[in-house]
Amino acid sequence: MAQVFILTGASKGIGAAIAEYILSANTTTKLVAVARSSTQLDALIEKYGSDRVIAIVGDVSDESTSQRAVLGAVEKWGRVDSIIANAGVLDPVGPVSKSDVTSWKKLFDINLFAVVDLIAKSLPELRKSHGRIIAVSSGASTKSYDGWSAYGASKAALNHLIQSVAEEEKGVVSAISIAPGVVDTDMQVDIRQKFGANMKPEALKRFTDLHSKGELLPASVPAAVYGKLALNGWDSELNGKYWRYNDEVFK
Repeated sequence: MAQVFILTGASKGIGAAIAEYILSANTTTKLVAVARSSTQLDALIEKYGSDRVIAIVGDVSDESTSQRAVLGAVEKWGRVDSIIANAGVLDPVGPVSKSDVTSWKKLFDINLFAVVDLIAKSLPELRKSHGRIIAVSSGASTKSYDGWSAYGASKAALNHLIQSVAEEEKGVVSAISIAPGVVDTDMQVDIRQKFGANMKPEALKRFTDLHSKGELLPASVPAAVYGKLALNGWDSELNGKYWRYNDEVFK
């Protein structure tokens, strides 16, 4: 039976690479691709066909977006096998002493609460399929990065959410949280050109050095890890935990 996936943040960066991986894995996979812009989603439909791709254009922090994604999958293909929560934002960047709580709330709406909502709306279908939940986390969830307190806190909370869901749905639905490494995406461009102004120079230097040395990861590298796990699942001892894309357990 064809597997059906829901992927947020599917239009660019890691999300776009995951979409390509899943759809090119075989000719039967189906994808509900969620993003704020329709351009790249339309390109996926053109490439792989409307019989394999549904485009959901909307902000993940709007609860109707998750609702449309789940309903779209069920109405068209009758099931949901995996969800991949990839959509996320880094802004606001800066010290806690200068924090604007409204900006923090907006970030948490996207990075955490939207994932809670998508999981809650997907679980009835995931229980039927003994499905999988994959969250795109960050190394900032376990380590402090200068100026990234909002982002890191949201990803730490995301890890705990995954741990909780895995325990609550033990033996029925699997859940895992994985950091993708430092990837050559628009977020890295924003760090160098915009957010770096609110970071200490030595903290910013790590990212500018990775870029100048050509050491940023291609999005296809972590995308392959997420894609393989979404397609094939993982062992029970990995379930509910936070991992990095290059941990030995995935080799």
